Amino acid sequence: MTNNSEKKAEIVYIIQPVESEKDQILHDEAVALIESAGAEYAGTIYQNVREINPATYIGAGKLEELRERLDGLELTVLFNGELSPSQTLNISKALGGKKVIDRTTLILDIFALRAESSEGKLQVELAQLKYLYPRLKGKGEALSRLGGGIGTRGPGETQLETDRRHIRARIHTLEERLKSTERRRAYLAERRKKDRVLTVALVGYTNTGKSTLLNALTGADVLTKDALFATLDPSARSFEIEGVPFLLVDTVGFLQDLPHNLIEAFKSTLESAVHCDLALIVCDAAGDFETQLSTTLGVLKELDFSSPYLIVMNKCDLGVSEDAPRDAVLISAKEKRGLEALKQRIFQAVEDRFVRTTLFVPYTKEGKFSELRPLFYCRKVIYTDDGAEISAVIPAIYAEQFREFYKI
Repeated sequence: MTNNSEKKAEIVYIIQPVESEKDQILHDEAVALIESAGAEYAGTIYQNVREINPATYIGAGKLEELRERLDGLELTVLFNGELSPSQTLNISKALGGKKVIDRTTLILDIFALRAESSEGKLQVELAQLKYLYPRLKGKGEALSRLGGGIGTRGPGETQLETDRRHIRARIHTLEERLKSTERRRAYLAERRKKDRVLTVALVGYTNTGKSTLLNALTGADVLTKDALFATLDPSARSFEIEGVPFLLVDTVGFLQDLPHNLIEAFKSTLESAVHCDLALIVCDAAGDFETQLSTTLGVLKELDFSSPYLIVMNKCDLGVSEDAPRDAVLISAKEKRGLEALKQRIFQAVEDRFVRTTLFVPYTKEGKFSELRPLFYCRKVIYTDDGAEISAVIPAIYAEQFREFYKI
């Protein structure tokens, strides 16, 4: 027996503008985004766009065709691109008052669903308010009439009826609070440098298996799910390679045409990627990795990223294209294949900062050597009749201090 009190899933129909070959990829992503938002995909109407109509983006003929097709159906229309406030209202009017959202609204809605940390919620609210601010005119009435759904989660429901002055004040408050968290993050980054902890950032397209890789390398149990933006808040876990500690940081996934205001809103979170010692750009070996890689590098460029990086082709158990970059590391995080090779490549990328050597410490010099213990990483110790033989990894800046203990 069906429970009538259960809320029905929102049904979404897509308007897909067609301007280039990548638009089919954008469409497939839109379907996945709709499902990630907890809604149902109803269908798509395609429109070749030779010239953008400033009032409605697409032509009146196509809108009339869509109005006839959707007449009498209760659903939301997703324009899979970015609309101006007036275009959104005009399309809605042309479709008999149906709720119309664009790609950015949909992504923001998923972000509102996924954010769990206080900082993540602040970032999402700030991005939503900045996006909603120029769209307030006329939108509050339409959304309240349609009973919410996509585009009304987070601050959308509570702030739409508030005047512009109040929203400007709220945006200012959120920006100040985020500046405070940025200062705290910068302090923690300085502490890590002081403690000689190397940071490796997982970056890349959403749903390429970054969280699964974090779990595989560190033994953590971070949420993994086959959905776009399954994890929004960054996760950090420690692991070791050859006795050297690393901090592995998982970041929010990227997407084609990720709105600039979202990149801006999540800049503080993404600083772990910008200021890392090494980035792992994770791609889906069985998917459109070229788009994934170019999108990721494009976003990183916007963030003034300049750190070294490795390309990691994940899900290689599902197949690997012949066009995969030759210098890429092939792994399957789910099957835990290729992880040792990945660790070797990670260490190779930073090994110029270390000296691998064997130390011999006579028992008569243990007191003097004890002062140096915090300055190196011990891989193995063998005790002999005369002293201890230590396989060590020493940060290059301290190497000279160990000279008298180098084994000849």
